[in-house]
Amino acid sequence: MPATTEQRNAVLILADGNVFYGKAFGKIGTTSGEICFNTGMTGYQEVFTDPSYFGQVLIMNNVHTGNYGVKKDDRESDSVKIRGLIGRNLEEKYSRMMADDSLQDYLEKQNVVAIEEIDTRALVAHIRTKGAMNCIISSETTDVEDLKRQLASVPSMDGLELASSVSTDEVYHLGDPESPIRVAVMDYGVKKNIIQCLADRGAYVRVHPAKTPVKDLLEFNPDGYFISNGPGDPAAMPYAVETVKELLKTDKPLFGICLGHQLLALANGIPTFKMHHGHRGLNHPVKNIVTGYCEITTQNHGFGVDPEAVRNSPNVEITHVNLNDESIEGIRIKGKPAFSVQYHPESTPGPHDSRYLFDQFIGMMK
Repeated sequence: MPATTEQRNAVLILADGNVFYGKAFGKIGTTSGEICFNTGMTGYQEVFTDPSYFGQVLIMNNVHTGNYGVKKDDRESDSVKIRGLIGRNLEEKYSRMMADDSLQDYLEKQNVVAIEEIDTRALVAHIRTKGAMNCIISSETTDVEDLKRQLASVPSMDGLELASSVSTDEVYHLGDPESPIRVAVMDYGVKKNIIQCLADRGAYVRVHPAKTPVKDLLEFNPDGYFISNGPGDPAAMPYAVETVKELLKTDKPLFGICLGHQLLALANGIPTFKMHHGHRGLNHPVKNIVTGYCEITTQNHGFGVDPEAVRNSPNVEITHVNLNDESIEGIRIKGKPAFSVQYHPESTPGPHDSRYLFDQFIGMMK
């Protein structure tokens, strides 16, 4: 905020009772959700608009968030999806001449409550040690006891179905209608660039609402199916698991990313679990154990698939592992043209090491 503007005080309270004081940014108000952190140095607008963050309050590790403003083209959905924002320095002044807005104006327009002047290094270290938990931010009151009472009523992310809240309401298309390759996308919170990556490779893409009946997907007569990323607990989505099971019976190529990876696992009897604090950032090393090559990946997930169950499954083969914690980052189904990854090969923001997976999917359909 400009030095001439006197900022209001704000407070952040964690479910474990820790209290952090800072200054107001964005909309004046109160917000709550599960706290998480992202280690990326750039791409904050794409992160804020990623539907997989729906229901979460985000800590940005990078010190100067907002320093290049916001631009309407740099988004992964039509609105900001995070519930709140926490930063060390949230910048109103920006350097990019082609930016459409400052971060302050953008967050105000998007009704996002934020807090700055927080020691985010200490806060992230605390979350890494204690694990993900709910939190509340307020810039309209600093009454800690009242806010703690409000925080106590916030539901846990564990068991929460959120995908249908961020899915499209209507079918829409992208790409050339005359293309010989047709892809049906199940939208559980799909990022715009995932669809674009498919269209850029010549596919005609039809995006369907989360609870679309399988018969409607079959009527499109697609050459393959894509199961998207999204927010919430995959185990709370039996409707989506049944959809994936039915699609696997078609024996057509199927590709899942993030939540889609977890749903493919559940459809094959592999349970999921809530991670201690999740993976979110642009620099996570993953090894493709099929090729032996490593990739630097973009990640955003708070749930994972059970490693022991995958290794003991007669139907599922591991293709990728996380080199930081050996969590499962990719699988394929034996005897089926179906595969998935836990990370984000569309990588907005992030490195493009993993975009070969889209080529692989298109190649399977051809």
